[in-house]
Amino acid sequence: MRTSEFDSSDEDDAGEGQLTPFHITWLPLSVVECSQFLGICALPGCKYKDIRRNLQRDVEELQNQGVQDVFVFCTRGELHKYRVPSLLDAYRLQGFSVHHTPFPDGCAPELEQCCQILRELQVNLENNRRTVIHCYGGLGRSGLIAACLLLQLSVSMTPNKAIEILRDARGGGAIQTVKQYNFLHEFQEKYSAYQQIKGNSEERSVSR
Repeated sequence: MRTSEFDSSDEDDAGEGQLTPFHITWLPLSVVECSQFLGICALPGCKYKDIRRNLQRDVEELQNQGVQDVFVFCTRGELHKYRVPSLLDAYRLQGFSVHHTPFPDGCAPELEQCCQILRELQVNLENNRRTVIHCYGGLGRSGLIAACLLLQLSVSMTPNKAIEILRDARGGGAIQTVKQYNFLHEFQEKYSAYQQIKGNSEERSVSR
């Protein structure tokens, strides 16, 4: 792929040895009796404060690891702030399926948005599609969504166990804020209520 297809600021990068390492954590879902893995990473190509990544190299690393779908939780404002405004286009040019479902840093998504993300993730898992999710650091928002997926896939999973699994995989910064912690602990109850309301709504529409 030509460098010009990526953010031109990549051309300003220093030598490879000075770039911030880019790492994908492959979370095994065997703990919830699923044979697949879910990839979690920080923002590819990010240039902010002491972080300097190269977008082209990071996207190529995703391709090298067989990634087919990418879920992006960063807002477009963040993509500009972190100097990767062309990220979504770069993914598409590389042939990835892009799921851009942004919500603010440090926050939790709306319940309906979370359920939409989880539905799309489950479809990918059922179809054996190699999938990566990321926000800015791959800790707060990504950790929250991954933990919700664990809770959804297993009735015996608990919020605290899900947090423990994510922190073992991504470090102690996973699930970062009180909002995210509370959302996770309330998720199973709210998800069940949401499914019940949705089911009742679908029944009414069919019976008309």
